[in-house]
Amino acid sequence: MKTAKDPRHLQRIRVVQNLYAKDMNKQHEEDTSISDIVSNVEGTREKIDKEVLDAAPTWPLEKINKIDLAILRLAIFELLIEGKTPPKVIVDEAVEIAKEYGSDSSASFINGVLGKVIETHQIKI
Repeated sequence: MKTAKDPRHLQRIRVVQNLYAKDMNKQHEEDTSISDIVSNVEGTREKIDKEVLDAAPTWPLEKINKIDLAILRLAIFELLIEGKTPPKVIVDEAVEIAKEYGSDSSASFINGVLGKVIETHQIKI
């Protein structure tokens, strides 16, 4: 059972924080334990952003809350590119992080976008 101190949960939060900082062009202390993940997400950003746009066509990227976008980028990377973690876990983690760091509507927005990505790619939950 996942807890707030689960190392994988904490790692995801650090990755999201780094992705957010990069998106906002802010200096952020580089965490070497997650630098490969951050680099891999950034390296596939164009593909990931296309997935976001396809799943939420009425939301241009520049209108999406930056923290929501960072959460989505990590989750879509884990779902479509990395493929190591069960989809249900990825969605649950993304929604939990959105509840903690996003706005009131972030969790439902992220859940909806990820649901559409899963449906489009016919990923089994």
